[in-house]
Amino acid sequence: MPPRKTTAMANPFDPTFDHLIDRHGTGSLKWDRYRGRDVIPMWVADMDFPAPPCVLDALHAHVDHGVLGYTLPTAEVTDAVVSGLESAHDWRIDPDWIVWLPGVVSALNVACRAVGKPGDGVVVEPPIYPPFMSAPTLSGRKTVSVPLLETPGGFRHDWDGLADALGPDAPLLALCSPHNPTGRAFSHDELSRIAALCRERDAIVCSDEIHCGLVLDPDQPHIPFPVLSDDAAQRCIVLMAPSKTYNIPGLSCSFAVIPNPELRRSFRSAAQGIVPDVNALGFTACAAAYAKGESWHQALISYLRVNHDLVAAAVADMPFLKATPVEATYLAWIDCRQLPVPDPAVFFEENGVGLSDGQAFAGPGFLRLNFGCPRPRLTEALRRMTDAVQELLNGSQTAQ
Repeated sequence: MPPRKTTAMANPFDPTFDHLIDRHGTGSLKWDRYRGRDVIPMWVADMDFPAPPCVLDALHAHVDHGVLGYTLPTAEVTDAVVSGLESAHDWRIDPDWIVWLPGVVSALNVACRAVGKPGDGVVVEPPIYPPFMSAPTLSGRKTVSVPLLETPGGFRHDWDGLADALGPDAPLLALCSPHNPTGRAFSHDELSRIAALCRERDAIVCSDEIHCGLVLDPDQPHIPFPVLSDDAAQRCIVLMAPSKTYNIPGLSCSFAVIPNPELRRSFRSAAQGIVPDVNALGFTACAAAYAKGESWHQALISYLRVNHDLVAAAVADMPFLKATPVEATYLAWIDCRQLPVPDPAVFFEENGVGLSDGQAFAGPGFLRLNFGCPRPRLTEALRRMTDAVQELLNGSQTAQ
């Protein structure tokens, strides 16, 4: 996993990314997993940075108003999303295409219910974020796995497998773009080929694009699925949220963009009665993030690029481990299959670093590392991993 040439350094006048915030005792899912233990948590996709100042200011103003009642999406938040998508991706959407949701996971489950009929298949490409594999079953569908192919240059689609899987009995492809956990930012050619396959098989695409604001490779920009063609736009459900990019997942504000009115009606119908509304503070944070958070966002991307390079260099120097470059997300997918231990996740946890077990992503032998954290914390975690692997190597050499 050779280091990528860094195109921009961390913002020198914004110290917030290096600041270590103590999250112990705050009910943090990420940190409470290892309560009372000296383990650095680097598992769930939750960054250890404070939210952008513009978001915090907006939340303070909302709380100071004093009323936290049921809240509809305002023109302010809708305009911020529309303008934000056009600015970031040159994608002009109609506000009517937006369906607000409390989370992408619930939206993925709704999409499975909205397309096809009970018993139909939903095609997924593991290794993949676990809800992709559970949502079909929970929705009365079948999970049809077409694993990504490992190549020297990274993970790639299995085109023959997708062509065989998609069809009348499997009319939905659940796409993760950018891909979690492999870090791929799919190219225009790859996405166009998916669109062509879905047109040929008359399939719908549910494209989870929640990490679209976290592209690290400047030569591989994010491409929203609907911009590929008019046909692609009419056969897709795009899932997005400010939660990952602006580190506000606890505020539960997401949205689907569905250009096709019939598909949008089916999606709304499937969600009715089971999916709650977005909360008041979620709308407030979303509006501020998209309207005023771009300078913070750019500083974050610069910081994450440097963090990625640190991970890349450290993993390249560790015996037994390897990984491919991360094109998008703040998640490194590390191949530990040559590590001579029965359980890599347990091994590193016992040595003070908590990582996501690849088994949960249908990627046994891999680990996912979240490098969205202050650099001093990341450096210490990588030191612990390096020391643990080196001690293991020394032990095996001594035994010989």
